[in-house]
Amino acid sequence: MTFQIRPVAPGDRAQWEPLWRGYQTFYKVALPATVTDLTWSRFFDGIEPVHALVAEEEGRLIGLVHYIYHRNTWMAGPVCYLQDLFTAEEARGKGVGRALIEAVYEAARAAGSPRVYWQTHETNATAMALYDKLADRSGFLVYRRNF
Repeated sequence: MTFQIRPVAPGDRAQWEPLWRGYQTFYKVALPATVTDLTWSRFFDGIEPVHALVAEEEGRLIGLVHYIYHRNTWMAGPVCYLQDLFTAEEARGKGVGRALIEAVYEAARAAGSPRVYWQTHETNATAMALYDKLADRSGFLVYRRNF
C-alpha cells in the first residue's frame, strides 16, 4: 500500500467526514453536526491551535489525525495533544496509523513542542499494541466530569 500523509485541505470534507463518523462510531458517540462543523472550521482558522492531517491513497482518504497545541505548567514549549486518530477499516494493519502518529511527531518537533501525548480506551488493545511501540505509557489515569 502506498499512501501519503498531508495536511487536510478545504476540499477534503466529503471524504474526511465518513472517517470522522467512523471514529465516533468506534467510540460509540454521536456528535452534533454543529460540533463537526466547528471542528472542521478550526482546521483552517490560523488563530486556532487545532490541526488535522490525513492519509491519502490514490486520491482517497484512508485515515485522519487531529492534534492540538496547548500551554503546560511543566514545560516552556507548547505541548501537543493527539486527540483523534482513525484509519479506514480496509487500510488497517498497513502502517497508516503509525505514519499519522509519526507525522504528528514531526509537526510537534517543528513547532517546538517537547511532548506529544494521547489517550485511548483501555479496551482498545489493537491500538495499544501499536502505541506501545511508539510511545511510553505515562501511568496516569484520566478523570473527568461532564456538565
